[in-house]
Parts: sequence; structure tokens; C-alpha cells
Amino acid sequence: MREHLVGLLERLGRVPTSLHQLLFRLAVAGIFLRAGLTKLASWEPTVALFRDEYKVPVLSPDVAAVMASTFEVGCSLLLIAGLVTRLATLPLLGMILTIQLFVYPQAWSEHLVWGSILLYLLTRGPGALSLDHVLTPVLRLKPAAHARR
Repeated sequence: MREHLVGLLERLGRVPTSLHQLLFRLAVAGIFLRAGLTKLASWEPTVALFRDEYKVPVLSPDVAAVMASTFEVGCSLLLIAGLVTRLATLPLLGMILTIQLFVYPQAWSEHLVWGSILLYLLTRGPGALSLDHVLTPVLRLKPAAHARR
């Protein structure tokens, strides 16, 4: 029995990290993309929601609604493609922090999950199943001759 368990754990340990990274990207993008598309589908109620319920400090409801919708849709699409993934995590992390602090502080468990996934992608990257992985070698420039010494 112990040998079977050890064998199973070894096989599980061989699951590529890139598969986890792809699933993380799709999972968190699905949450934010759905929210962004909902906002875009009914704009007047979206602005009203920012004005009456969310009440984000410093930003007008119109500006906050535009920023949130843009980040949710744009960054989600980038995460799905795995394109500029690390950069795409930053606005979403900022949104989660803002929502946690000013809008729904009681939703910390959801925010912790989303933030943890985004933090993993920020620090570890999108993985081999991404456009970033394909494009990085293409975009890298050779170091200057004096920099190699």
C-alpha cells in the first residue's frame, strides 16, 4: 500500500507546472472577464453601482467604472493568451486591494484566493503554455559586446 502511495505521489509530482500556470490564468481571467463583460453590457447600471454601492474613494464613478471595465476585460484577455502576463496581473491586484479595503472587506477569502493566484503568476510567470514563453526568446536582444566582459 505504501509503495502505491509513493508511486502515486511521484506521478503527481511530475505534472508540469506550466499546466498549473495555464489553469491559474484561465481561472482568474474567467472571474474578471465575466465581471467586465457584465459591466459593459449594461453601462448605466454599472455607473450607478460605482456611485451608490462601491463608492471608490478619489475617483468619480464614471472614471472608476471605465478603469474597472478596461482592466477586467483587457487584463483577462492578456492572461488567457499569456501575453505580458506579469504586467497584466498588476492592475487586477490593485483592483482586488481596492475592493478589499474600500468596498467588500468581508469578502477577504475570495480576494485572498484571487490575489494568491495573481501573485503566483506575477512572481513565477505564465508558464510554457503562453505567448510570453514563445515570444521571449524572439524579443531578447543579444547583449552588447562590452557587457559580455
